Amino acid sequence: MSFDFKGKRVVVAGGSKGIGRSIALGFAQAGAKVSICARGEAALGAARDELSAFGLPAHAATCDLGVESQVKGYVAAAAEALGGIDVLINNASGFGQSDDEAGWAASLDVDLMATVRASHAAIPFLLQSQGGSIVNISSIAAYRPTTRSVPYAAIKAAVIHYTTSQAATLARQGVRVNCVAPGSVEFPDGVWEQRRADNPELYGRTLRSIPFGRLGYPEEIADVVLFLASPLARWVTGQTIIADGGQLLGV
Repeated sequence: MSFDFKGKRVVVAGGSKGIGRSIALGFAQAGAKVSICARGEAALGAARDELSAFGLPAHAATCDLGVESQVKGYVAAAAEALGGIDVLINNASGFGQSDDEAGWAASLDVDLMATVRASHAAIPFLLQSQGGSIVNISSIAAYRPTTRSVPYAAIKAAVIHYTTSQAATLARQGVRVNCVAPGSVEFPDGVWEQRRADNPELYGRTLRSIPFGRLGYPEEIADVVLFLASPLARWVTGQTIIADGGQLLGV
């Protein structure tokens, strides 16, 4: 399936690596003008170059999505560079693992509050769009208890709930809000590539839990995100699509 986002302006908060990078490239390939942000300059610059290769305006800026002032400044700069915002993707994660102040702060500040802040900053522009859309990224961790990453799972569940509240709030203003909950996705320098090396037992157990016999690819999550942001999903709002290769089925 090919998507057509010609003339659309897309902001991907957390778009330099992995799933975020694939989402940004998917929109650019479909004809959109894209802005991305991240903390790491090297990966951000490399992703910007990839976006520019499609021959359309591409904007990139460093931003710590855990800092309110930086989020507001980035979204405003992205809207200026692109000429507005039609689609916002909230993708960044702090990956809070430990059940302590630091672990909870990491997930609260980035997974949840960056989603809230970027959305608030982008809504004035989305309201000026014809068919504005927000897609938040959660995780299948939101659907089951865990002993390994308690803050991450709880906050990703909050993202799903916030998605429904956003959708209810913005529906009468013509802005759709949806969510994608990926399963275990592997990519260079990502969490699961690291686990393959440093915790092969966990990696193997996770691999065996997926009926398709492999971990996901970032592009497979990006395709679902593009669908939700596209006119093909024009009658869909407040929904979370699980994209996990059957991982949650437990078969």
